[in-house]
Amino acid sequence: MNELITTGILYFTSFISLINPFSIMPVYMAMTRDLNKDDAKRTLRKASIVAFSTLILFAFTGQLMFKLFGISVNSFRIVGGIIFFLMGMDMLQARLVKVKLNESEVRSYVNDISITPLAIPLITGPGAITNSIVLMEDSNTLELKIVLFTAIFLVILLNFIILSSSSKILRIIGDTGKNVMMRLMGLIVMVIAVEFFFSGLKPIIIDIAKMIK
Repeated sequence: MNELITTGILYFTSFISLINPFSIMPVYMAMTRDLNKDDAKRTLRKASIVAFSTLILFAFTGQLMFKLFGISVNSFRIVGGIIFFLMGMDMLQARLVKVKLNESEVRSYVNDISITPLAIPLITGPGAITNSIVLMEDSNTLELKIVLFTAIFLVILLNFIILSSSSKILRIIGDTGKNVMMRLMGLIVMVIAVEFFFSGLKPIIIDIAKMIK
């Protein structure tokens, strides 16, 4: 039981750090500035459902993709580690990802911004998708799979709550608090990146050593 709780906390922490609701917040507010409160919440609700479904879909189909394209899980871990590390570096320097939309593009998105760019790629970007695939591979029992899906659900739910309260939160924490939060999450992402990279590299090195012998 304790092991499942520890694993659940690890899964939750990795997803919340990669999705990072605080980095999405300014973009979300900009995209919904012309919507009333009810429409903005409806948009966010739909985006959350799409984001959750996307992560679950990739968790289940990730292995099929590996077989189809001849990709090994270890190679994916190495690439994922590099992606996470670069993301963590940006977050550590408190850089927010900007989505540049001119007025005509905003008008074309206003009816369905919940799917793109809000759900994909803002909430479920490459990092979160990679994380879902790799963690699903590591979850080799039914209990661990349930823990993974629960962690994804809780992260998406927390993301919904934070973005729903974005205007209040930004007023409270201010720019300094936002930057501190970003740097802390960036540090967590970089630690996860190192773990991913070496967990993928170690088996490859062992296989090469066996071939040399």
